[in-house]
Amino acid sequence: MLSIKLAWRNLIGAGLRTWLNVFVLSLSFLIIIWHKGIIAGWDRQAQRDTINDEIGGGVFWHKNYDPYDIFTLVDAHGKIPEKMQTEIKKDKLSPILITQATIYPEGRVQTILLKGIIHSQTVVNIPTAKLSTNMEEIPAVIGTKMAKNNNLKVGDVVTARWRDANGVFDADELKIVEIFKTNVPTIDNGQVWIPLSKMQSMLQMPGEATIAITAKEDGLRKNVGSWIFKDHNYLLKEFKEMIKMKNFGGYVMWLVLLSLAWLAIFDTQVLSIFRRQKEIGTNIALGMTRGQVIKIFTVEGVMYGVLAAILAVLYGAPLLYLQAKNGMVMPEGSDEYGMAISDKIFPYYSFGMVLITATITLISVIIVSFLPTKRIAKMNPTDAIRGKVQ
Repeated sequence: MLSIKLAWRNLIGAGLRTWLNVFVLSLSFLIIIWHKGIIAGWDRQAQRDTINDEIGGGVFWHKNYDPYDIFTLVDAHGKIPEKMQTEIKKDKLSPILITQATIYPEGRVQTILLKGIIHSQTVVNIPTAKLSTNMEEIPAVIGTKMAKNNNLKVGDVVTARWRDANGVFDADELKIVEIFKTNVPTIDNGQVWIPLSKMQSMLQMPGEATIAITAKEDGLRKNVGSWIFKDHNYLLKEFKEMIKMKNFGGYVMWLVLLSLAWLAIFDTQVLSIFRRQKEIGTNIALGMTRGQVIKIFTVEGVMYGVLAAILAVLYGAPLLYLQAKNGMVMPEGSDEYGMAISDKIFPYYSFGMVLITATITLISVIIVSFLPTKRIAKMNPTDAIRGKVQ
């Protein structure tokens, strides 16, 4: 208790120097929490959007399918097994047939992926209901990015050309019946969605598909014949690796910020020990052990951390709350990154994240505060009282 009182008196006596150190440390603490919250919020939003809009509970790939090699699409299709057809009838599985095609918006040439999907499916959040519309042209649904890049709007008619199962070219008119907003670029950029039955007929591939998306809640989760099931761990692997890289970059920033605070506290402790040599020598001469004197200075370091945490809560909590509520607007063009990212990112601050960050910060401050006190162990009380520098 005596150590706490003496440490507190010394901190208050240091005046502005103490509060500058506390402010720098609290600012470092706040920025670390903010950055971690942004990354965590982005991670949660992107995974949620990808699951809801693209992969559901997992995806069955035809054994020849490779999403990174469009040339495999020629062979990446096959008959849908009876076991999977049963799930399709229950709306727990949504088959998709994919082929490479070309459209000609306003006389320009645009290579696309033409995807056939069941209009009544509810497995993923793609508005396919309007694909059931009866019309002379083939009804098509596209994303906002695709519409913007090709200057297309609802009601526009565009010519599409493709190659069927026999390698014969064919063409027809597509009519845009719906434009949907999504944060997942892999179902928007260069993608055109049409009715599955129509596409199977166009490609002369009756009853065939390239992939099949399972429902989030239940459904098949095991390989079926030549159809290989890919779970969330596999499908989200690249995104998780990218988040790890972002976190690593954050660790470098945290180290820089904390280093500034550590340096300020270290210098303050060294200066304090130098200026208070007579006080330290007198305390030791009056019976205070070196360990007790070291404890006082270490407690001062702990108080820096505690005061910084309190200050960060006072001015930082309202700021973090407002951003968590209103979100952080992403800059124009962020949807070009090729990964799921919303117009706004809503930070996520978990209690565990805040507690771990606060604990690491406090422990590091204690260590930095303790290091200069090694000088006290070597101090001669008589020389210290006389003001001689060791």
